[in-house]
Amino acid sequence: MRPSWESYFMDIARVVATRSTCTRRHVGAVLVKNRQILATGYNGVPRGLTHCGERGCLRDELGVPSGERHELCRGLHAEQNAIIQAAYHGAAIAGAEVYCTHQPCVVCAKMLVNAGVEVVHFAGSYPDGLAREVFAEAGTRLVAVAEEP
Repeated sequence: MRPSWESYFMDIARVVATRSTCTRRHVGAVLVKNRQILATGYNGVPRGLTHCGERGCLRDELGVPSGERHELCRGLHAEQNAIIQAAYHGAAIAGAEVYCTHQPCVVCAKMLVNAGVEVVHFAGSYPDGLAREVFAEAGTRLVAVAEEP
């Protein structure tokens, strides 16, 4: 029996997350439209920068809790990298869905809304209630997916 499309794309997001260079959390995202993968992203520093595993985590050094002070991170989130990858390769993502290993933060929520992403599938929780408010007000559908056992 074939797994559901939701399960299939979430499995791909989990594999993409293994590429993460973040020392705190490994996150993956897959942008999909009409069952076609448009772009993927994982969290980590921009191209050409020293990875946090080598340099150290600024957020850890400053004692910043998860879900706060996003500007104090050298890395980009998986959703941001997926949007950037789509733009870099000229893939239109308006009307797409995104499959994320974790609930997006408010910064990513605003970006996904402005990019025209209509549905956000996510597995893991993230401590950011404002992100949920942004999605609700924008009419972006949030779909919680059971985490991998």
